[in-house]
Amino acid sequence: MSKMTPRTLSGFMELLPAPQQQMERIMETLRNTYSLYGFTPLDTPAIESSDVLLAKGGGETEKQIYRFQKGDADLSLRFDLTVPLAKYVSLHYNDLTFPFRRYQIGKVYRGERAQRGRFREFYQADIDVIGDGKLDIANEAEIPAIIYRTFSTLGLKRFRICVNNRKILNGFYAMLSLTDRAQDIMRTVDKLDKIGSEKVAAILTGDLGVSQEQAQEILSFISINGDNQTVLSQLESYRGRDPLFDQGLEELNTVVKYLESFGVPAEHFAVDLTIARGLDYYTGTVYETTLLDHPEIGSVCSGGRYDNLAEYYTDKQLPGVGISIGLTRLFYVLGEQGMLNPDLNTAPADVLILPITEDLSPAIALATQLRDNGIRTQLHCEQKKFKQKISYADKLGIPYVIFLGEDEIKDGVVACKEMASGEQTKLEPAATIYRIKAGLDARNTGSVIRE
Repeated sequence: MSKMTPRTLSGFMELLPAPQQQMERIMETLRNTYSLYGFTPLDTPAIESSDVLLAKGGGETEKQIYRFQKGDADLSLRFDLTVPLAKYVSLHYNDLTFPFRRYQIGKVYRGERAQRGRFREFYQADIDVIGDGKLDIANEAEIPAIIYRTFSTLGLKRFRICVNNRKILNGFYAMLSLTDRAQDIMRTVDKLDKIGSEKVAAILTGDLGVSQEQAQEILSFISINGDNQTVLSQLESYRGRDPLFDQGLEELNTVVKYLESFGVPAEHFAVDLTIARGLDYYTGTVYETTLLDHPEIGSVCSGGRYDNLAEYYTDKQLPGVGISIGLTRLFYVLGEQGMLNPDLNTAPADVLILPITEDLSPAIALATQLRDNGIRTQLHCEQKKFKQKISYADKLGIPYVIFLGEDEIKDGVVACKEMASGEQTKLEPAATIYRIKAGLDARNTGSVIRE
């Protein structure tokens, strides 16, 4: 019988054990950080009924979705975590307590062209706060604090959270009588960093029919920069010309005001009028987070405020604010840039026990004692040469190897070798456990990302 060549589909990521441990460490950091802010974990099905998943439908989403028939059922793989959240909140509305705060880390699927750093199956890590009818602006101010703590805990130091407010943008274009072209203008302005102001102006006055005077005012507006208070002060000169603009400016002032209390350093936060995000989805504060030394990566965490999460499923007003991290893409880029900490302990066990007795009972009892003390322990009972067993521990990066022979059992001690230093001790089990724990604490202090 001919053998089939094993292969992984294009656009799907499979990790070897060590990098998988690094990915798991990142996920653990995210879960712990989100939990600090009172978010509850949520898991929704990867497969949904197509009519539920595609309630909004149309455009690129419908082209990219993985859709299939199973019997009479028309099914689809989820393409993000937001639409399933909308369904979940609508379905369980009477059982939830609002504001509902959830985080979710899960795989999503998009049938787009696979390319460097872009995947067809990938993890997203989302948090959202959903209100019942109303949602206080303080929730929008808290989001940058969560982003800051998340990336700082992961080990990143040089990143910036850029913030804007869609009401400011929509109000500004209303002042210029350009509301009907606002979305196209914002898409064009979003290309500013890539094509420059001259080409942006040419598109505005050519393709979009904006006058020279309007184009100049648009470019002047989005080029307002400086520290946060400078930008806000300059925006004050537009106050009173449009009520929506004024509302957005008040909200942005509130978000900036709370930053210090939320513990976000000024150097990690910037008001940026070029940020538009989700042209027809977000309605208030919007966020984009970039790595300062790697602008080519683009935003590594983005999101914003939306007025009605579940409009396609219920008449109830369910406003919310949320952010999303494209976790698989971020992990890929970090690895490519050499930013994943190579010194991080990625071994599947902390201790490998090598029994040197025919009766395995003492070794099994010791393994149980170590595990009871929270030490990840593996027994190696295979009939192999001693050198091969040591090589096994070395290849996996297991920090400690314990040898347990007749002499150790008779003397009530444990022979324990630290693999990195080669230091070997013979101590009582309790003292060995203490030594191992102290060593593991020192090894596990590093972060998963190292700039």
